Amino acid sequence: MAHLEVLTSPLLSALPGVRHGFFTRVGGVSEGIYVGLNAGPGSSDRASHVTENRKRAARWLGVEPERLLTAYQIHSASALMVAGPFDARPPEGDALVTRTKALALGALAADCAPVLIADPEASVVAAAHAGWKGALGGVVAAVVDAMVAMGAEPARMVAAVGPCIGPNSYEVGLDFLQRFSGASSAYERFFAPGVSGDKRQFDLPGFVLGRLSEAGVARAEWTGGDTYANGERFYSNRRALHRGEGDYGRLLSAILLTDGRE
Repeated sequence: MAHLEVLTSPLLSALPGVRHGFFTRVGGVSEGIYVGLNAGPGSSDRASHVTENRKRAARWLGVEPERLLTAYQIHSASALMVAGPFDARPPEGDALVTRTKALALGALAADCAPVLIADPEASVVAAAHAGWKGALGGVVAAVVDAMVAMGAEPARMVAAVGPCIGPNSYEVGLDFLQRFSGASSAYERFFAPGVSGDKRQFDLPGFVLGRLSEAGVARAEWTGGDTYANGERFYSNRRALHRGEGDYGRLLSAILLTDGRE
């Protein structure tokens, strides 16, 4: 089996009883435009390839494939509390929260920001998918609130934002900026001048870190990794669109509670 390349967060790696990983596209069986570890059932890749890729990721995480969960993501602010494997089709939502050990919660992304959060003292972990729409709409606050409902405290939480489109690659128009400035003038700091007066560069990872701070999560970091700029390691919706490829793979990020002995 090909070696998987998995990135980790120093902050999360230091926590007892928590395992996590931000998987790159390296090490999977998918081919063509999906070549590598495409973990997205919503892509048009061969279902058998996606299944095998998810099995490989589950093996790396140390769980059975059915215990690696991802929601049917809809760019919402919906956070779902889960206690075990899904009985049927994954529910709609953009964040998963659990207190169940050996249950890996995943987020799928291809430019959007995956967010993994843990409160080891409360034994609560979460995974969220935060594109610009979900991040602006409140998915970060929703997942923190769901963790609090399970006994966690924001002051104890540790979070990591995984590979996503970087500020140098995320060019947007003034209408996009106005969506954010209309919500709060403070959000204008996440936009830098573009190549022309009607363009801006948006800092998605910085914005998500800002939303974590707003929610009371003091310890958080971006792992780095610009998904648009590095096609060998990452899938990218925007890059696929610019190349006219028609579809793209999805990267998996996941977190789980272990028995505390690892």
